Amino acid sequence: MRNMSVLELLFALLLVCLLAGIAFVGALVWGLGRRTEGHVREVADLKARLDAGGQAQEVRAAELRDRLSNTQSALEGVRSALAARQSIEEEARASLKRLESVIAGSSSRGSAGEHILEEALRHLPPEMLQRNVWIGGKVVELALRLPGGKLLPMDSKWVSSVALEQLAEPGVDANRRAQLTGQVEREVERRVREVGQYIDPALTTPFALAVIPDAAYDVCRSAIVSAHMRHVMVVGYAMALPYLLTLYQLHLQFARTVDMEKLQSALIDMERQVDVLEGVLENRLQRSLTVLQNAYTEGKQASAKIRASVRGVQILEGSVDEVSTVSPAGPAELSTDTLRLALIDSVQ
Repeated sequence: MRNMSVLELLFALLLVCLLAGIAFVGALVWGLGRRTEGHVREVADLKARLDAGGQAQEVRAAELRDRLSNTQSALEGVRSALAARQSIEEEARASLKRLESVIAGSSSRGSAGEHILEEALRHLPPEMLQRNVWIGGKVVELALRLPGGKLLPMDSKWVSSVALEQLAEPGVDANRRAQLTGQVEREVERRVREVGQYIDPALTTPFALAVIPDAAYDVCRSAIVSAHMRHVMVVGYAMALPYLLTLYQLHLQFARTVDMEKLQSALIDMERQVDVLEGVLENRLQRSLTVLQNAYTEGKQASAKIRASVRGVQILEGSVDEVSTVSPAGPAELSTDTLRLALIDSVQ
């Protein structure tokens, strides 16, 4: 009975321990469940955040892809525009080359040079220019009409651009440059001889004007001096307008012709006016001078009389004082006849 009680006690103790263990395990499991649920929620939140961040990154990546695609399309457009412009520039360059070859290598270069000269002189009044003038059996396309009726023949001479184009290259050595310069100067001298045929003293000025391209003008210095000896002035297209305006002003100021009849009539009129001036001086001014001289003489005489009267009065006062000094006891008596005689003598 006693042993049974111990067994029961042990069983009860074991049962209590088991229940306590079960309770502890249950509490542990419940705590682990709570922690697991917290971790699950945290993982879910983190996953949600990761999903949101991934979506934002995807949106940003999509925007970046769109922008990159737009930039690429724009670059493609710029590249295509540059390619088209390059082709247009090449075509324009080729057209300019063809036009330059046409102007420099055919018979139409003279007319082209005249058009360039007319464009440079288009600001001048129309009455200052005369076109297609016959001079010495030749036709000059342009001439400047100067005051007095004289004409200044002008001709545009286009120099071949082959040598000028080679001179414009930076890598040309000195010998080649001298050779090209001599070629340009020889061609300019030949053109100057052609322009010198337009000089006619009866119709034109003693010199003519040759207008050449500016690039040729910059290199042909000796040809300009030799042209001056032939009475031909050489200028570039850029200097044509200021040169003509200066020449026109100088001619207007210093080269006017004198009309002898008008000069003789002007001299006669001047002589007549001189006669009128002399008459005025003799009649009016001389008469006034005579009147002034007479007035001056009369004034001098009157002043002399007044001065003599004053001196006579002073002498009379001196005599009165003397009489009063000689007879102090007697009365101061002086005859009026004596005073009258003294005044008359002083005035005379």
